[in-house]
Amino acid sequence: MFLTGFAALAVVPTLPTAARDLDGVSLFPVVAGCFVAAGLFGGVLGGHWADRSGARRPLALGMVLSVLTLLVSASSVSVWQLAAGRFVDGLAAGLVAVSVTTAIGQTYPEHLRPRMLALLSAGWVLPSLLGPPLAGLVVQWWSWRAVFYGLAALTALPAVALVLVLRRPVPHPSAGGPGAGGGPGAGQVPAERAPLLVAGLLSAGAALGQYGASAWDPRHLAAVAAGVVLLVGFAPRLLPRGTWRGARGLPVTVLLRGLTSGTYFAVEALVPLMLITERRVDAVVVGAAFTASAVLWAGASWVQGRVLQHVARHRLVTAGALIMAAAVALAVAGCSGGAPPVTAAAAMPLSAVGMGLLDPCVTVLSLGHSPPHRQGHTTSALQTNMNLGQVVVLALASAVLNACLAAGAGPLGGYRAAFALLLLPPLLVAALAVRARGD
Repeated sequence: MFLTGFAALAVVPTLPTAARDLDGVSLFPVVAGCFVAAGLFGGVLGGHWADRSGARRPLALGMVLSVLTLLVSASSVSVWQLAAGRFVDGLAAGLVAVSVTTAIGQTYPEHLRPRMLALLSAGWVLPSLLGPPLAGLVVQWWSWRAVFYGLAALTALPAVALVLVLRRPVPHPSAGGPGAGGGPGAGQVPAERAPLLVAGLLSAGAALGQYGASAWDPRHLAAVAAGVVLLVGFAPRLLPRGTWRGARGLPVTVLLRGLTSGTYFAVEALVPLMLITERRVDAVVVGAAFTASAVLWAGASWVQGRVLQHVARHRLVTAGALIMAAAVALAVAGCSGGAPPVTAAAAMPLSAVGMGLLDPCVTVLSLGHSPPHRQGHTTSALQTNMNLGQVVVLALASAVLNACLAAGAGPLGGYRAAFALLLLPPLLVAALAVRARGD
């Protein structure tokens, strides 16, 4: 997770420069969206694979792909090759995220899972402090390609070492121990191809939607329409029945993951955009807000795993959601010309506090509602709805912003309306959290 965090936080600030140099600024939504689209498929693939044979093999494949994708992106001669690299990166990230979470469910007792999830969050602290500024210096003094090549070299040796470690035979949890292998529990999960086909179509829908957002001619509008049809038609097949109506138990936990992740993703996308383009805030201030967000997320995650470990998980979800709502309210207030820009900037780290508090709790509640031989399926459903939440919530907020601008409202008024919309998901999470409590 340390390597994943370092690569992610160093690559993302580098992508705009790469797209500009490759004459692909208009296609930047495709470059950014390919990662999320592939993550949908990677999460489902990793979850089903982990249920059949344990988490080791999909984790190893994800680490190998994470090195290859950096090489593909570094050698890009067109924006489409860069987009292909980001697609493979999303596939790798989906495999790694689901495999790691599944491994925790398969190998750790329930009372240790919150601490382990907090430890994984802490793995993002140092990357958040070093990744963005180092990448910026390399781009400024050398080349954006050097960032990708350097990250590939940094990741290659640990990835090979991890693959060698994961090759050691370990009994499957259903056979009396952690790891991978046969056993009656694993044998009850059929190697179905249908979920993978659905996941592929869902990823295609997300990619079409991102491509359609890059322009407004008939071809791009048709891509948006096709993407919406695929998302609406196939997303429910990868989620527990009753997810979108918040049914008690596992379905509502999956819903909570989508709502909270979508809100946080939209805040981290729109607040910096508003600060830089409308409030004329220096990029250094925005970068400091990103760093503070990562540190406070890890700190809040540590608190829930160590200090508040005896508090009911669903109560911590409620508390975290209310903190996120307060953060969004700060963003709304920061859209006023009379408010200092730091008001909106504070929304990012405060929202991270809420996520650090509630996100591990949602994962623990989800694993608690899932039988041991279905934990890979559960984590893939969490990953799928997380990506869907990011796509849908940001799209809705952006639609409100663009509609206000088209209606003649000022830019700050449009952002204010978009942030007001983002108040709804965390308030809904706070109301639904009680339905996720364990028996």
